[in-house]
Amino acid sequence: IISDVSFDQNYYITWGYDHFWTPNQGREVVLSLCYPSGAGFGSKLLYGSGFFYFRFRMKIPVNSAGVVTACYLTSQGHNHHEVDIEFLGNNEGKHIYISANAFTNGIGGRKHRFSLWFDTTADFHTYQILWNHHQIAKCEKLPMQIEASLWNASWATDGGRMQISLSYAPFEARYRGFDVARCSVDKSSDMNQCYASHYWWNEVRFWELDSNQRRRYQNVRRHHMVYDYCSDTHRYPRPPTECQYS
Repeated sequence: IISDVSFDQNYYITWGYDHFWTPNQGREVVLSLCYPSGAGFGSKLLYGSGFFYFRFRMKIPVNSAGVVTACYLTSQGHNHHEVDIEFLGNNEGKHIYISANAFTNGIGGRKHRFSLWFDTTADFHTYQILWNHHQIAKCEKLPMQIEASLWNASWATDGGRMQISLSYAPFEARYRGFDVARCSVDKSSDMNQCYASHYWWNEVRFWELDSNQRRRYQNVRRHHMVYDYCSDTHRYPRPPTECQYS
């Protein structure tokens, strides 16, 4: 069960200290992007599995090309692992896209991109990442930190042809929901402890999507997916092994 806790119970600001504030008794965080920087925050602890919960609303002008709002899990070091959810801004009348990406041992490129079918600016929406020994690739076990950020990534819109226009700044992202169901570890911990059955997210029912979830997932792929790395034969003449599970 996710409870209502304040930001500073589980998180801290990692960069852009003059571009954030915490209204509502710390139950909300606002990240702001204006010249020359955005801002980001991260979890105080490292985790080995869990159910990670993000609830945020992007408050951005109609012209948001080059603005990226992100939430992700990441390990530290050069050969890091990472699971990203990124929202790519756009100009008025154009789609805002969500991009999901994964890195294993420092190598990324596992991208899926979807055109959004809802308005990210109208209200808060909830985004979740489930991590157990069946969901998220089985790889070298490294603890990961939760991070979130709002930043200038002008390469992200239309192949970099649409640059961010700071004349529309400040751009804002508002986050709520700072509790997590998790197995916390340190760098010397045995990660296998985080796959124990007493953690509810490791139960058999969470090993794969149920029939209703799979039907909804396939519907989103069919109607909203605009890029699938598994179908990118130029980049991957031989599809990566995990593509058989798409």
